[in-house]
Amino acid sequence: MKLNIQDTFTKELPADKILENTRRQVLDACFSFVEPKKTANPKLLHVSEEMLTAIGLTKEDAKSEDFVNIFTGNKVLENTHPFAMCYGGHQFGNWAGQLGDGRAINLTEIVHNKKRWAIQLKGAGETPYSRTADGLAVLRSSVREYLCSEAMFHLGVPTTRALSLSLSGDDVLRDMLYNGNAAYEKGAIVSRLAPSFIRFGSFEILSSRKNYPALKTLADYTIANFYPEITSEGKQKYLDFLTQIRNRTIEMIVHWQRVGFVHGVMNTDNMSILGLTIDYGPYGWLEGYDTGWTPNTTDNQHKRYRFGNQSQIGVWNLFQLANALFPLIEEAPPLQEILDEYADIYQKKYLKMMKSKIGLFSEDTNDYELIGRLEETLQLTETDMTLFFRNLALISSDDTFETAFDNIKIAFYTIIEVKDEIKNHWQDWFNRYLKRLQQETFSDSVKKEKMNAVNPKYVLRNYMAQLAIDAADKGDYNLIEELYQLLKSPYDEQEKHQKWFAKRPEWARNKVGCSALSCSS
Repeated sequence: MKLNIQDTFTKELPADKILENTRRQVLDACFSFVEPKKTANPKLLHVSEEMLTAIGLTKEDAKSEDFVNIFTGNKVLENTHPFAMCYGGHQFGNWAGQLGDGRAINLTEIVHNKKRWAIQLKGAGETPYSRTADGLAVLRSSVREYLCSEAMFHLGVPTTRALSLSLSGDDVLRDMLYNGNAAYEKGAIVSRLAPSFIRFGSFEILSSRKNYPALKTLADYTIANFYPEITSEGKQKYLDFLTQIRNRTIEMIVHWQRVGFVHGVMNTDNMSILGLTIDYGPYGWLEGYDTGWTPNTTDNQHKRYRFGNQSQIGVWNLFQLANALFPLIEEAPPLQEILDEYADIYQKKYLKMMKSKIGLFSEDTNDYELIGRLEETLQLTETDMTLFFRNLALISSDDTFETAFDNIKIAFYTIIEVKDEIKNHWQDWFNRYLKRLQQETFSDSVKKEKMNAVNPKYVLRNYMAQLAIDAADKGDYNLIEELYQLLKSPYDEQEKHQKWFAKRPEWARNKVGCSALSCSS
C-alpha cells in the first residue's frame, strides 16, 4: 500500500514543544504531535471505494492488514508524524478558550491527481485537547458521520469526506442522554478526509492569545495552499481571504437550506475555513418543514442553531473570524464592509435557490413574496419537506388547484388538518403559483428535470441512520451498505428503494436517535 505523502501543516506551522500527551493549555503552537491509541481488535466495517481512488488506493489495498491497522490507529505510516490541531471557539455564543482536536488525530497529508487530502481519524484516543474526555467515539456517532458526509457530497453540498468505518474492538462508556445513565457501547473509528481541517477557531485561539506572528503564519499558509486565487499583497490579502471565506460559507449554508439539513452545533470551532460542512454530531434533516427545528438536545431551550437561523449564525461566526484577523489588517471599516455585504449576497443566492426548487427560472419581482408565502404555508400543519418539493415537480401550469394539491398531499403528516383556513391558504398559494408557472418557457418535462436536480428524493433521515445503527450494533452491516448505495444517487428515482421515499414513521417521532440527538459521541 503506497501513498504519496506530502506533509505541509506540520512542516510550515509552529509545533507544540512539549511532546508528552497530557491535557493542558498548548501555547505558541498550531498543533501537538500525538500518536493514536492502539485498539484491541480492529475490524473494518465499510470503506468508500470513491475515496480509496481519490487517495490513490485500490479495493485490494483496503483488504490488507496494513490498511485496517493504519486507518484504526494501530500502525503509523512510515515517515509521518500524527498530530492534533490546536484551536479555540465560541460555543453557543460564548468564548470557550482552547478546544482543539479532542478526539481527532491527523495522520498525514497526501497528494493524488494534483489534489491534496488531509487524513484524520476520529475516535482514535486522547490528545492534549481532550480535556476531561477519553478521545474515543462510539459506533452510533461513527455510523452517522460516515454515512452523512458521503451523502452530503452526493447531494452537492460542500463537505468533508469519509474513507472508512471501523470497530475498535474496545467498549466505550457514554452517557448518551446526559441523564446519569452511562453505559458501555461499541467503540468505533471513522477515517475522514478534507483538503484541510483548519477551522475559524484555529485563528481565534492565536488572536486571543495575541500570538500575531503565528496568526500571520497560519493565514499565509492557508491562503497559499487553499486559496491560490488570492494574489494580492499586504492587508488586502487578508481582506480578500475573509471575502472568499464569506462567499464559501454562504454557498455552504444555502445548500444546507436547499436540502433541509440542520447542522445542530454551528460553533466557530465547527466552521471549516474552506466552507465545508464539518463535524457531523447532532445533525438532522427536516422531516416536517419547520424553521424553528434544531436536532440538538443541548440547544432545545434557545434554539440558537435552528434551521431558520443558520444563515444568521453564519454571519455571526464570520464576525468572530474577522475579529481574529483584525490584527493583520488593523482597520475595522473594510472588515465591516465585507460582513455588511453578507445579507444581500445570501438573500440573492437563497432566492435563486428557492426559485429553482419550485421550478421558476425567469425573472419576476413577486417571486420573493411567493416563496415567503410558501414557507409560511408549509408550517401551518406538519408537511414533509423532502416529499413536498420532490412531488411539486409533478405539477404543470395548466393544472387546477385540485390536481396540483393531489400531487403533494402525500407530504402531509395529518391530512385531516388540511381543511378550512389551512386549505384556503394552500388554495391561495397554488393559485398564485400556477399563474406564475405560465410565465415560464420551459416544457413541463424540462422543468421537472431541473427541479429534480435540486430537490433530492432521498436524504439520510435520522430514523434511517438509527435503523442502520441498531442493525450494526447486532453485527448486521447490510443496512449501512444499502443506505450508502442509496445516498450515492439521491436525485435518481431508484424504484427498488421506493420505501425510503416516505415520511418519518410515527414510531420514530420521539425515539432516541430518530428525532433530536445529544452531543454525546
